[in-house]
Amino acid sequence: MTLQRHWQVYETFRLRFEATANTVAEEQNDRRLRGLSVSKRQFERWYGGAVKTRPYPDQCRVLEAMFGVSVDRLLVPASAVDTPIVVPPPRPVPVLLPSERAAALPAGGPFSSESRLDAGTTELERQVAMAARRALRFTALAEGSSVGPETLGQIHDEVRRLTVAYPRLALPTLLGDLVEVQDLTFRLLEHGRVKPLQARDLYLLAGITSGMLAKASHDLGNPSAAMMQARTAFVCADNADHHAMRAWVRSLQSLISYWAGRPSEAADYATLGLGAAGNVRGTTSVWLACLSARANALLGNGEATRTAIQQAEEARTAAEPDDLDAFGGIMTFPVPRQLYYVAEATVHLGEDPALGESQSEAAVAAYRTATEDEWAFGDEAGAQTDLALARIARGEIEGAIEAVQPVLDLPVEQRNFGITSSAQRVHAALQAEGRRNRGAAAAGLREEIEAFTATPTSVLVR
Repeated sequence: MTLQRHWQVYETFRLRFEATANTVAEEQNDRRLRGLSVSKRQFERWYGGAVKTRPYPDQCRVLEAMFGVSVDRLLVPASAVDTPIVVPPPRPVPVLLPSERAAALPAGGPFSSESRLDAGTTELERQVAMAARRALRFTALAEGSSVGPETLGQIHDEVRRLTVAYPRLALPTLLGDLVEVQDLTFRLLEHGRVKPLQARDLYLLAGITSGMLAKASHDLGNPSAAMMQARTAFVCADNADHHAMRAWVRSLQSLISYWAGRPSEAADYATLGLGAAGNVRGTTSVWLACLSARANALLGNGEATRTAIQQAEEARTAAEPDDLDAFGGIMTFPVPRQLYYVAEATVHLGEDPALGESQSEAAVAAYRTATEDEWAFGDEAGAQTDLALARIARGEIEGAIEAVQPVLDLPVEQRNFGITSSAQRVHAALQAEGRRNRGAAAAGLREEIEAFTATPTSVLVR
């Protein structure tokens, strides 16, 4: 069918896939599909018929929209098809060719404010987004040196849009907007006439934006820059006198330390955050307990890990959404993410591989059925790599390959530091297993992981 459509070239197929995903997202009002892409390696597996596992549900929806037939029929080997498949005409999806996209980009480069849009975005959508960015800047200037209610409202809306988008979209599509909003909030705080209540709100928005830039720096593998942004976020939280935001930043610092290979520091930051949480009843309290569990698991402290997991369950029961949860996305801690953290802590503790496997399976299943507000591609990938680790610990190499395969199919723009680090943990576990079992399957998976981690997201923004 790909040949019949003349889509056998990867770049052509990718453009059509991305454009169809964006169109289906609009038709079905499902933002999760916007920006969905396909890696070259995944395309080659589909095109070559080397498909061992069914694609993700969202990928299935896009493929079925592209070709007009079920995925089960679409991916069946050609020799197994008894009757010819009638190919319906392609959907009328607008696609910008590479040359047209390049011509549409401003001189500032692909991450300037006028070009930060998902691949496959139509020219009309591009113009609307450009106009919105320009309107935000104009409103801030038009209200003079004072910060007016319209400016504050627009910044709030933009920050909320970014918090919701961050867990779902690849970083290159968001980074420029984050930098621009942070710069705007800083300039208004430094040079504008701000009333006390407005200053508190503006400091909170600046803190949230700085926190997202800390996460962005972490995702690009720069823990030093991440900590610098996180400290700025904490200062903003202090100036806003926002207890929940202080606790949220401590959570972020714990996460950065954890992935930087400093579990003791990660545990300390989690403890600081729990102390700062006080009467905070939002889901940040759940995140802090889960972070403590992961850090203590890496330290091999089983009792502290189990205590933290119990604290997370109690915090979930007592949780009441607060103003940070109202922002959604990266500012809240949904149940699937809690399942993922608990599974990871159990897997790394290593006391009960069977329990680690069952918990990882539960986390993977939770992300497969997650709502749009709960889903995050990075955390889903983390749950899948934890499942692979649990199966390697049980000597189930084939099961580990099945678990980690969707991660290795992620496009470059989604291969952030946490995901590549998780894949490297699988590689290390396979190496240890290889000393006992030098199977071809394990060796092949190690090679795939090496190729995957050789091209992380950071190569796109250098």
